[in-house]
Amino acid sequence: MKKQGLKELDGMPGKHPLSALLREDRMPHIWCPGCDIGTIFSSCLTAIHESKKDYNSFALISGIGCSGRAAGYVKLDSFHTTHGRAIPFATGLKIAKPKMKIIVFSGDGDIFTIGGNHFIHAARRNMDLTVICVNNFTYGMTGGQVASSTPFNAKTSTTPEGNFETPFNLSYIAAAAGAVYVSRWTTLHIRRLTSSILEAFNKKGFSFVEVVSSCPTSFGRKNKLGTPLHIIQHFHKISVIRNGIHPKDANLDIGKEIVVGKFVDIERPTFFDLRQDIYPVEKEEEV
Repeated sequence: MKKQGLKELDGMPGKHPLSALLREDRMPHIWCPGCDIGTIFSSCLTAIHESKKDYNSFALISGIGCSGRAAGYVKLDSFHTTHGRAIPFATGLKIAKPKMKIIVFSGDGDIFTIGGNHFIHAARRNMDLTVICVNNFTYGMTGGQVASSTPFNAKTSTTPEGNFETPFNLSYIAAAAGAVYVSRWTTLHIRRLTSSILEAFNKKGFSFVEVVSSCPTSFGRKNKLGTPLHIIQHFHKISVIRNGIHPKDANLDIGKEIVVGKFVDIERPTFFDLRQDIYPVEKEEEV
């Protein structure tokens, strides 16, 4: 695949700035009007471009759900896997192709509620993966059911009177399980989100970027959050940047306060480093 940079697209009317990374023949996309997934997807593609790496060195893996559709729209090696299984698939690909940069792009329902066990073990092993989690507090595509990230007392199709379960703090789980890079942003913080994804790409080990996103069609409608613009304005009103705090103290209460920032940026041996100590090999070869 010929790599085409943004400069090559200058002066070409009608071309999207990220056309070199988009499967435009699959447009229009299926995401609802006002959905924030496209914003996060754009930040991911912009970070890929700004990494200055050959596009052929990337692969994007997704699971089932609205966010999982991203794998079908990107002009990279990409795989749309089964529900909750994006991370083990990505792990296998990384072991087979250790020089590739593997991105997991999926939603909170897929990564944590269905695939939570796979997430914690990939972080424990410090697999060299970048996980971008679209957290819209619900199962957006499969009916708007309650998820492990659904806020307390929030309404969903399966909790019409309000959710009575305590939600996960996704960033705290990532840090506790061993991730070397953990950040959280909302879809309001586009430049910071793009920079954070780029940092995650350049980090050796398991990196996690949580993105608080609106789902106006399902979660927003059931909880009377208003239009997509109202939700973004609400993010602006209640978001507080607190870089460097412990993720356990990073509050995520969509009714009161959303703490965002870069929470973890550390070094520790990766899966491949530790394997080398026990099973030394002269050279890591591509299969």
